Amino acid sequence: MNDKTKEKWDNNYNSCSNEYPSAAEVLRQNQHLLPAQGSALDLACGRGANAICLAENNLNVTAWDISSSALEHLATKAQEMNLDIKIEPRDVSNNPPKANTFDVIVISHFLERNLISDIRNSIKSHGLIYYQTFIKEKVSNKGPSNPDYLLANNELLNFFNDWNIIFYREEGILGNIESGFRNQAMIIAQKP
Repeated sequence: MNDKTKEKWDNNYNSCSNEYPSAAEVLRQNQHLLPAQGSALDLACGRGANAICLAENNLNVTAWDISSSALEHLATKAQEMNLDIKIEPRDVSNNPPKANTFDVIVISHFLERNLISDIRNSIKSHGLIYYQTFIKEKVSNKGPSNPDYLLANNELLNFFNDWNIIFYREEGILGNIESGFRNQAMIIAQKP
């Protein structure tokens, strides 16, 4: 594992408030699209709010993150809720998911473009991607400032443009920037 990256995220999660985060909006609002059964991955899970949501929907859930601190938070929360989640410390940059492994992958607030091919390949036929992360056309300073971790206009859509697009949203700076879904793009797509 990249020790500097791990240390950075451990420090970040050690300083988090006790309030547990909610699942990503793309998952929270669209749980009804999840399969009745199957395997799911919360990739770069952080404290694992998406993993918890997936487990509550009766999926066999795996959660990966580089931060052991984040995974400790998740393990404690899963135990409190009596949820079975396979938790694994993993640097996905150096150890991406294997092909045809998961029925559902959820990714939020994580972007590493060179992993997109691995992510696409790791989803089984007719499986789903739920993806939500930050865009360049932000209306606030929330999220990363480094453009390497910000999506260009329609970039997330283009990653999955040959899949069945179930849902896509990216408002950018269009219209009244004081309301709406800003700073991020989200997609749900089904692999052919």
